[in-house]
Amino acid sequence: MTEETLNKLRILTESAKYDVSCSSSGTVRANRGQGVGNTVGGVGICHSFADDGRCISLLKVMLTNYCMYDCAYCINRTSNDIPRATLSVSELVELTMEFYRRNYIEGLFLSSGVVRNPDYTMERLVRVVKDLRTIHRFNGYIHLKSIPGASRELVSEAGLYADRMSVNIEIPNENSLKLLAPEKNFQSVYEPMKFIQQGVLENKEERRHLRHVPRFVPAGQSTQMIVGATPDRDRDILRLSSALYARPTMRRVYYSGYIHVNTYDKRLPILKQPPLVRENRLYQADWLLRFYQFKVEEIVDDTHPDLDLEIDPKLAWALRHPEQFPVDINKADYEMILRVPGIGVKSATLIVNSRRFGRVTSFHLKKMGVVMKKAKYFITCGELLSPSVNELHPENVRRLLVPRPKRNIDERQLTLDFGST
Repeated sequence: MTEETLNKLRILTESAKYDVSCSSSGTVRANRGQGVGNTVGGVGICHSFADDGRCISLLKVMLTNYCMYDCAYCINRTSNDIPRATLSVSELVELTMEFYRRNYIEGLFLSSGVVRNPDYTMERLVRVVKDLRTIHRFNGYIHLKSIPGASRELVSEAGLYADRMSVNIEIPNENSLKLLAPEKNFQSVYEPMKFIQQGVLENKEERRHLRHVPRFVPAGQSTQMIVGATPDRDRDILRLSSALYARPTMRRVYYSGYIHVNTYDKRLPILKQPPLVRENRLYQADWLLRFYQFKVEEIVDDTHPDLDLEIDPKLAWALRHPEQFPVDINKADYEMILRVPGIGVKSATLIVNSRRFGRVTSFHLKKMGVVMKKAKYFITCGELLSPSVNELHPENVRRLLVPRPKRNIDERQLTLDFGST
C-alpha cells in the first residue's frame, strides 16, 4: 500500500463514519474450497456483535467523497471545504483483499458521493463488488449503498454480488427533504428500493424451479433516517418505518441522531450534542414494532406525538393503559405477556412453555431473565405481594421507575453511604 493510497483511505473512512446503517445481517456465503473469505450465518459486520459476543469488523469506506449534491446535513456536501479523495476501482479492490488477508476485516461496507450522475457512480460501485466476487473469489460480507436515482439495470447487477443493499431516506418528510436537499426527492430514493424488492422476489421464484440460480441480495435491504435535523415528530418517523417494514425485503430501519457538522447553515437546528436519548427511544419503539406485535398508534398518536425520553416506550404504553393490568402470568396469552414491562421475547416464550409443567412463580421469573423491578407492578403470580399499578396509581409507579439524576460528585471527595433513611 502506497502512502498516497493510505492518505486517501484516511480521508474516505473519515467521510463514511456518519452512515450507521450497517450491522449483523445473518446471511450465509460459505467457502467451498475455492476463493477467499467466508460469511458465517449470524455474523455481523462493522463493529457489530455476533451471537457469541464476538466483535466483528468491516472496512467502512467511500469510493469518493466528492459529491455533486449540496445537502445541508451532509459533511460531504459540495460547498464544504474539506479534504477530498477518490479511490480507483482497482485500489479499493486491492485494499479490501489486503485487509482481509491480514485479518483486519471480515467484510466491506461501501458507499459513495455522487459524481457526474447517479448511473456513473453506481457503475463504479458495481465494478468493485463484481471484481471482488468474480476475479478474487471474495466470499466475505458486502453491504453496498445504492445511489438514489440509479437505473434498474445497475441496481439489478449489484444485487447479484452484494449480501445487503441499502438506500438512505435520510429525512422522513418530503417537504423537509426539499428544504435541506433541493436536488433530491422521495422518488429517487424509493425507485431503487422498489428495484431491490422486485429483484429479491423474482429471485425467490426462480430458485423454486432452478437450484443453481445465484442469490439476489440474500440479506435484504435497509435504510437510515436522520433524527433531529428537522421538526418531524417521532410519530411521523415511526409511521414511515412501519410502512417500510410492511415491505417484504426491508430488514432494518436505522436512526441516526443528527450531528451538527455544518454549523454555518441556518436551515439546521443548533444542537450542542446529538439527540442520543431520542435515538435510543426510537430504536426501542422500532423493536416493539418488529418483535412485540405493537402498532404505531399504540406507541405514538396525536395526543402523544413524541416518545417519552424518561422511560422506554413499552413502559409508557403500560402506564397509559393501567386497565390492561395486572396480567396473570399463569393464565394470560403470549401476546399479552409480551406487553408486560420487563418481559422480553425470550422470557415470554419461556413462561408460556413452562406453564405446561407447573405454576410459574416469581422465583422462576427471575431465573428466566424477567426484570422484576418493572414487571412486579404489572403482573400477578400467586405469592407475589407487590401492589399493582392500579393500586399505586400510574404516576406513582412512574416516579418509582424513573431513574434519579446523578449528582455531580467530586471524585476527590470522600463520600459516606449511610443507606436509605
